[in-house]
Amino acid sequence: MGKVTGFMEIDRQVAKYQPASDRIRHFREFTIPMSDPEVQKQAARCMDCGIPYCHGPTGCPVHNQIPDWNDLVYNGNWDEAIRNLHSTNNFPEFTGRVCPAPCEEACTLNLEDMPVSIKTVEQAIADKAYEMGYIVPQPATVKTGKKVAVIGSGPAGMAAAQQLARAGHEVHLYERESKAGGLLRYGIPDFKMEKNFIDRRVDQMRGEGVTFHYGVNVGVDKKMDEMFAEHDAVLYCGGSETPRDAGIPGVDFAGVHDAMPYLVQQNRRVGRENIDSVGWPSDPILAGGKHIVVVGGGDTASDCVGTAFRQGAVKVTQLDIRPQPPEKEDKLAVWPFWATKMRTSSSQAEGAVREFQVGTLEFVGDEDGVLTGVKCCQVDDRRKPIAGTEFIIKADLAFIAIGFRGPFTGSVLKDLGDKLAINTDKRGSSNVIANDRDYKTSVDKLWTAGDVRRGQSLVVWAIREGRQAARAIDEALMGATTLPR
Repeated sequence: MGKVTGFMEIDRQVAKYQPASDRIRHFREFTIPMSDPEVQKQAARCMDCGIPYCHGPTGCPVHNQIPDWNDLVYNGNWDEAIRNLHSTNNFPEFTGRVCPAPCEEACTLNLEDMPVSIKTVEQAIADKAYEMGYIVPQPATVKTGKKVAVIGSGPAGMAAAQQLARAGHEVHLYERESKAGGLLRYGIPDFKMEKNFIDRRVDQMRGEGVTFHYGVNVGVDKKMDEMFAEHDAVLYCGGSETPRDAGIPGVDFAGVHDAMPYLVQQNRRVGRENIDSVGWPSDPILAGGKHIVVVGGGDTASDCVGTAFRQGAVKVTQLDIRPQPPEKEDKLAVWPFWATKMRTSSSQAEGAVREFQVGTLEFVGDEDGVLTGVKCCQVDDRRKPIAGTEFIIKADLAFIAIGFRGPFTGSVLKDLGDKLAINTDKRGSSNVIANDRDYKTSVDKLWTAGDVRRGQSLVVWAIREGRQAARAIDEALMGATTLPR
């Protein structure tokens, strides 16, 4: 696909960033888009590799037909490229910005550390499609008379709602917050993805017949019995928002926070919304002029780092209990799977101090109960503290970003009580039980998809689950379905 000899003639290029000294002064996206000819050259690098691992189970969770749309872009057929991309992915402008791109890890050219710039091309296709007016509502021509409710408007809920509406069902999407998007809007910072992209999709979905109900906390404001009585099917896409318990002494000191309240607050400020929201603390959390410590090594921790720099933090230290990974992986041992190797996010590159193989022993505070530091130590390969290696890092604010253990328990789960089967694992995670074929729960008329079922995961996995759950619901209601898996 693409140009037959393109991978030999053209070097890999990706979109450039604004300098860190400039981008930390604002919360807007800082990626500098590539020109159309540059994108086409990168698409031309896609080789006829025989077995395209990029869109197999090791690469893209939604099975994007990457070689196909690379070829279309190379030949300037942007219209057909977005149709092809939309056949597997409802929201390529989301994944083109925030997906870690396992497809590029699985690319055959990654054996030479020069994979095709798949993520850059995907984003370019979606942005070009909006620019050219290719993305418009696609309402169903025939209505089924069936009514479906979707709880939660994150990427899983949005994908499912769009698919179900296009199948002809009357779809009602219920969202606890004041706008759609879930953690895609309130968790992911604007400098990674501006929220006008979500708003554009909401407009498209409204044009397809989806009705949005904001400010409705299902299970509290509207009981599940009402939902079942009013709808032929209910899909629960509540996400995974309950922070994992760190078990670190001193978490009650003023200045110690879970990561999500901090990120949600700043996203609300950028969106010019009130920082008060259901389920999150409302006291302002600001990093300006302060020493910050972030506990955790994942994407959420990185988002805290970037947000703190933009708020004017003096110093940001990130603690990762894992050992520092190698600079380069053993290709023949791990390819085409996701490799453990040294990766530096754009936020970390803005000046964060990264400490590896460091455990957090306790948060230290003064007599007034205010955080003053974080006591740490080196840990061994089993993550056990090494005696005599203790040290204290000065901290005015500390954010705990070590993952999530399941959905909020005070709404849908509480309302359903023992009716709903929950799976609890050794780490304390609690997810709603349903398989990935029919997505049916133990409660009649109730399906579930996304992080609430599989646990915290990627946006692209949520889109996949939402699409597949929509197909399962359509088949259950109608006896057959034309929706893709």
